[in-house]
Amino acid sequence: MGLRQMAGFGRSPSEAKEESAPPAVDRCLTLLVQGAALNMPEIDAESYKAFRKNVSEDAMQVPDRLPVEDKLAQIQSIVREFESYRKGAEGALKERQSGWRALVSMQLQELLARVGVDPGSPDAAPLVAKIAGLETGEQIQAYRERLRVFLHPTGAEQGIPAGASKFKVADHTTENDNASGLRGGGAAVEHVKRLMEQGGKGFIALFRLGCLETISQRFGVEAVQDSLMAVSAFLTHNLHSNDAIFHWSDSSLLVVLEGRINMQLVTAELLRIVAQNREITVNIEDRTVMLRIPLDFDLTPISNLNCAEDVYKLTPKPVAQW
Repeated sequence: MGLRQMAGFGRSPSEAKEESAPPAVDRCLTLLVQGAALNMPEIDAESYKAFRKNVSEDAMQVPDRLPVEDKLAQIQSIVREFESYRKGAEGALKERQSGWRALVSMQLQELLARVGVDPGSPDAAPLVAKIAGLETGEQIQAYRERLRVFLHPTGAEQGIPAGASKFKVADHTTENDNASGLRGGGAAVEHVKRLMEQGGKGFIALFRLGCLETISQRFGVEAVQDSLMAVSAFLTHNLHSNDAIFHWSDSSLLVVLEGRINMQLVTAELLRIVAQNREITVNIEDRTVMLRIPLDFDLTPISNLNCAEDVYKLTPKPVAQW
């Protein structure tokens, strides 16, 4: 039933004939269009404002004196405004959804790497890949539970994921109660913070020790601790006296190289030190074992950090194994 028919419903033929109903009908049409526009979702404030303005202007341009054909053309213009806005809103929502998925995927991969889990491993890869397919609230809730169980499995020590290597978990403490005898990563952050506040320059070198998991499997934890202690002593002997060395994890040591300004010279210096790395001797059940711990490092200018806490974002990468 058309608007004009609706306006005349319940009236006698004479009343319908004598009454000039068209203005009221056109007013109803204007209100209907404006009300529909008001209830469209506001995805982007600017585009929504422009849409409301265009629809309102088009709706007001449907006067009674226009021929029916012109009114239909005007109504079609209004319909096109709605269609254009709908397509734009859907596109904006898809773009935002894609952006949020990519961000969550990146953050999850960084989180897994920081706790020593390879994001591409058989256990972790499905978790990362599943983010792209999450649509409904029910799916998201189920995924949250699955991720929680993965990150905090029943009985896992200190909430570390089952797939995490204890050799890669960052040491955030300031104590020196580790095998290297060095203060922990928390002390490193405090040291970098003081240096940044004083306007000091320098670099952060994150040394990675290879083969420790293999050594642990073959010779036990004590051999790993001896290896970390030996590498710590080796670096302390070869670096400058004002360089500060910290225990970053049970497979990495962090060094703050204060006062250096030339990255090429610092890189060459550290490469020379790594090249001097030799076999170490550890005692395993009353027998002497010679081990060589592969060393590698990443170098980061302190000037690249936004704040001292950015040091925690430095993640050890795998070192060549035996």
